[in-house]
Amino acid sequence: MQLQQLRYFATVAGLRHFTRAAEALHVAQPSLSQQIRALERELGAELFHRARGNIALTDAGEALLPLARRILADAETAHREVQEVAQLRRGRVRLGAPPSLCASLVPDVLRTYHARYPGIDLLVDEGGSRDLVRILAAGELDLALIITPLGAAAPALATTELLHEDLVVVTSPSDPPPVRRRRIRVEDLRDLPMVMFRRGYDLREITISACREAGFEPSFTVEGGEMDAVLGFVRAGLGLAVVPGMVASRSGLRVTPFEGDRMRRTVAVAHRKDAPPPRAARELRKVLLEHLGADAAADPLQGVS
Repeated sequence: MQLQQLRYFATVAGLRHFTRAAEALHVAQPSLSQQIRALERELGAELFHRARGNIALTDAGEALLPLARRILADAETAHREVQEVAQLRRGRVRLGAPPSLCASLVPDVLRTYHARYPGIDLLVDEGGSRDLVRILAAGELDLALIITPLGAAAPALATTELLHEDLVVVTSPSDPPPVRRRRIRVEDLRDLPMVMFRRGYDLREITISACREAGFEPSFTVEGGEMDAVLGFVRAGLGLAVVPGMVASRSGLRVTPFEGDRMRRTVAVAHRKDAPPPRAARELRKVLLEHLGADAAADPLQGVS
């Protein structure tokens, strides 16, 4: 089984068309078809149902596709690692992060990293922790900032806690404060209109779970937004929102902290256990630790070569 054959297979599977796949790969279609046939002979199973104008994966093809994509991603990572030039003058880092961290922590960290390694291309994938964990496990990210714990069904990832961040309530400065006290309780949210993030946001799950533990279902005036949209809805007076402290401090909105330490989240940086991240990604991880005041000298990945 050759990488070229897997690349041909994955391209045909993605485009569902042999001619378009051959054009995308810049090879002759007979050569492409020959390589796919050779792969099928080696595996002992047909990978495609072939009909005029209709290409579909067989059960064997469906089973192979995610494995082929992961092998190709790993091969690309290995190639980049070998090809990196001394002093990190070129390369690429693929970082995943939730929108709340993209709006707070990530810009400062990437600014420091880019100043130190201007030749490294930075690719950021924004999404919820569950999606990022899946993408990271598939080999399509080098590092991911995630909210822990991951849960029992999480894949084999190595995680390092970066910070424990307080969640706070933000409201429009033009509206009355949500409570007369300096701090708010989760129970106080029962009768207050809220703006809520879309499904898949870690903040949504944390907030709803806290309200249910307090014995009530929260009431939403607007539901389904991304971080910028939610802050905009709050600014317009449509309701309050529960957001991380780092985001709130930059929002220009009124900030009301919670009582106690019940409303907190833990942010961690993760990578696959079975494949140490490339050197450029390890340096980004080091910058993250430095930025947050962690002990980068004790980082076990810094000795990986």
